[in-house]
This record gives sequence, structure tokens and C-alpha cells, in this order.
Amino acid sequence: MAAPLPEGSIRVERVGIRFKRNRSGRRNFKDLFGDRSRRTRPGEFWALRNVSFEVRPGEAIGVVGRNGQGKSTLLKLVARVMLPDEGHVEVIGGVAPLIEITGGFVNDLSVRDNVYLTAGLHGMTKREIDAAFDDIIDFAEIGDFVDTPYKHLSSGMKVRIAFSVIARLDEPVMLVDEVLAVGDKAFREKCYRRIDEMLAGGRTLFFVSHSEKDLLRFCTRGLYLDKGSLKLDGPIQDVVNAYNADYVVRDA
Repeated sequence: MAAPLPEGSIRVERVGIRFKRNRSGRRNFKDLFGDRSRRTRPGEFWALRNVSFEVRPGEAIGVVGRNGQGKSTLLKLVARVMLPDEGHVEVIGGVAPLIEITGGFVNDLSVRDNVYLTAGLHGMTKREIDAAFDDIIDFAEIGDFVDTPYKHLSSGMKVRIAFSVIARLDEPVMLVDEVLAVGDKAFREKCYRRIDEMLAGGRTLFFVSHSEKDLLRFCTRGLYLDKGSLKLDGPIQDVVNAYNADYVVRDA
């Protein structure tokens, strides 16, 4: 049996997750009780398969790969918003996920109501949210839109409020994907300074980006995903070099 993990750790063991290319396809009744690791049916593909690694508390991990290679899917598995078809994902402690532009916000609710809802779902009490609310709004720089329905915000404003809320969560693991690329440069730098502070405080970071500059800024270790498999797990510079050698990708 594997040794227990300390808070802030992640263990991924032989994980696989399967999707359908055709949304109209359905599994039959027999599939509900059959072996989850059965052979792939026509119209299905493995987004990830046989992926294994461990993350220690306080590590900053950069996930590298072309579009469609399973990077965001891996983050969703770690965030526990998806379940694997094979293998096991273990995360010790809570997760603060910024893995989609919505950040889990509800379109028809106001910014104010979304702040209370999202922070509350992640374990903050009403008193804690009351105390942090003004700082959250000030950081997001959207004080004039507090009572505006979330769906009426621009993409950049959605990123601002989502990051501002998620960054206030007292969780040991933070997941960030490409959403910050939507924001303007000045706000993105403010977010990055906040990430630096969280890393200095011992947080674990899982970071997906196509920016070599950002990967090298935050991360010491990289995971290179290719065709649904973990091709390389090593120092971030080695991982970036291997990816560039394979696909001649240059930082934008």
C-alpha cells in the first residue's frame, strides 16, 4: 500500500479517461455494469491513458502539450469535476480551481451573489466572505458592476472576478489554466504577483499555459502530455525543450 500523503499532495495512478467523438452515441445498459476498462468502442477515444505521477506539497507544476492532448482534462480530474474511467486520483486537501473562464459562476446571478455562492461552496463562511468582499471587488477592479448579472460582463471582467475569488480561498492546491490569457496585460501581471505570493506561502500550483515565459516564471517541474500519454516528467526547462524540439513551438 502506498504511503499516506501530506496535505497539498497529488497522486495520479494509471489514470485514463475516455470520451465520445459523436455526442449522440450512448452506452448501452450492459455498460453500466461492465468492466470500465473494456476495449474502446467505435466513436470513442482516450483523452488520457496510463498517466501516473506524484506532486509534493509546495511544488509548482507546468503542464505542457499541444491543444487536444489532455492538459485541461487532467486539471479537471485533479479538481474532481471529472472522474477517470481507469486508475485513481488522490488529492490531499482542498483545491482552488480556475480552470474555465466562468470559474463556476452562474450567468443569471449578480456578481455579488456569485461571489457569495462560489466562495461559500468552497468552504468560506458568510462572515469570512463579508470581511473579504470589498478586497475581492477591489482586486477585480469591477466596483461599478457588483449588482450586474454575471452574463453581462466582458470576458476580461469575468476572468478578473473569478481569479479574485479563487485567489482568496485558503486551499493548499491551486489549478490555473489558460483563462488568464483573456485578461489585459496589467491585470494579468497583478494576478501573477498574487500567484507568486501563494507559492511563497507554500501552496501547490498546477499551471497550464502555452507561454514558455510564464511556465519558466512559475514552475520548477513540468509534465509533457502527448497523444494522451505522459511523455516526460522532469525539470521545467527540460520539458519545454523537449516540447519545442518536437513541435518547433516558439513563445508568442
